[in-house]
Amino acid sequence: MRYALLINERPGAYDGLTADERAAITAEYVALMKDERMIGGERLQPAETATTVRIQGGRTLMTDGPFADTKEIFGGFYIVEAEDLDDALELAARVPAARLGGSVEVRPLVER
Repeated sequence: MRYALLINERPGAYDGLTADERAAITAEYVALMKDERMIGGERLQPAETATTVRIQGGRTLMTDGPFADTKEIFGGFYIVEAEDLDDALELAARVPAARLGGSVEVRPLVER
C-alpha cells in the first residue's frame, strides 16, 4: 500500500545547530531516500516563499507567505510503498523532523 509521509517542521528547529549537525541531519534524509520502500519525495522551499490563494465571494485573493503563524510548517513529503501501516510508521519515525519538535503525518494514498 502507498502512503504519504507529510513532514511538518518546527520553525527554528535548525537554529543553533553546527554545520556538522546540519550535515548529519541532511545525511539522514538522504539515507531515507535510499530505502527501497521510497517511491519519491521532495523538500519544499521555506514557507516565506509561499503564496496562499483563496476564493471569497467569487474573487481570487492572494497573500504572500504562509496564512498564519503556526507551530509547524509543512516542509516536504515522501511517498512510500509499505507492507502496512506499521511499516510506514517505522519509516516516519526515522524522519529527523519528528525528533526535532516537528511531526510526520502518515496518510494512505487513494488507490486508483
